[in-house]
Amino acid sequence: MLTMKQASAFISTYTADVSGVCSALYELGGMTVMHDASGCNSTYTTHDEPRWYDMDSMIYITGLSEMEAIMGDDEKLIHDIVAAANELHPKFIAIAGTPIPMMIGTDFPAIAEVIENETKIPTFAIQTNGMHSYICGAEQALAEIVKRFTLTSIPKRTKSVNVLGATPLDYSVNSSIDSIKRRLTEADFQVLSVWAMGSTLEQMKQAGAAEVNLVVSSTGLLAAKELQKKFGTPYVVGVPMGDQFADVVMKSLDRAISTGKSQIAYDKRAMCGGDTVIIGESIYSESLAAALALERNMKVKVLCPLETEADLLLSEDILAEDEDSIMTYLKGAKAVIADPIYRRIIQPGTKFISLPHEAFSGRIYRKDIPDLVDNIDIIR
Repeated sequence: MLTMKQASAFISTYTADVSGVCSALYELGGMTVMHDASGCNSTYTTHDEPRWYDMDSMIYITGLSEMEAIMGDDEKLIHDIVAAANELHPKFIAIAGTPIPMMIGTDFPAIAEVIENETKIPTFAIQTNGMHSYICGAEQALAEIVKRFTLTSIPKRTKSVNVLGATPLDYSVNSSIDSIKRRLTEADFQVLSVWAMGSTLEQMKQAGAAEVNLVVSSTGLLAAKELQKKFGTPYVVGVPMGDQFADVVMKSLDRAISTGKSQIAYDKRAMCGGDTVIIGESIYSESLAAALALERNMKVKVLCPLETEADLLLSEDILAEDEDSIMTYLKGAKAVIADPIYRRIIQPGTKFISLPHEAFSGRIYRKDIPDLVDNIDIIR
């Protein structure tokens, strides 16, 4: 339940969990259904999805009416999805919830089972309710792909890797993902698939062949754990930014392959704390902090305003999910690296370095989102 402390007076909110589902599954040939009132999908398509006008995807909304919300007409919901699926023949059907279905207690797993029985198309429910960030939705969606589609009894390929947690919400549609793939290839890794930008569902089905997985945002961590459970594949957490930290990430990947143990590439970041603060998603921000420490000798603190696992943040870093807490932590900062919308809550005299985040400011600053994987010198 939303409390007054969680309300924001000056800054934006992050993309919701249901949009995270759509973003993670966008390119995979499935049909993603948001169970919500007509028109609510425009928030996703116009603000959260830069691929919308250039790439087709079966993203639909059920057009939930007031009477259906009161009466809970699951039969109509099932009929409409089955009819659309029989016409479109998607590779899978994903159903995501929003606040209204949450309030009326819609049983999405049961509905998914009925639809799968009727269509013979793999169908799964994502437990979203519009009250969490994109991370909760995207991570569940990618984990479902692991559970439902990855092939078993598949031979391992020497020095191969999957990249997990790549969506435009964290990486936009600039060259960042291409830069990650290039760095891996230059280090003699074979990239089997990227979850989920630029790879097909058929490529992702082969994910069990990888010797290691690279998690580049929190949205990929749950999938990494599911792949580890299913195939025994270790994973490394970190984004290969800057030449020196990229080398650390590559060595962590090699070590994970040789030991079978998962690694957090930035967990030995020597220069924590400091009076420069990065605000953003935990893995991306911690990787940037590690790169700045190695390349610039900078002491940087990370402030994560999103859901994240505790061990993804280092001991001196901060989890602060509401505006009041963020403002309190920023009072002593001499410099802040964050999305431009955060500028309005920093203290006068504090240096502000703009780092737009698609999941926070949407399309407003999209053209200014840099590829830090290839060029960390942009941060000055």
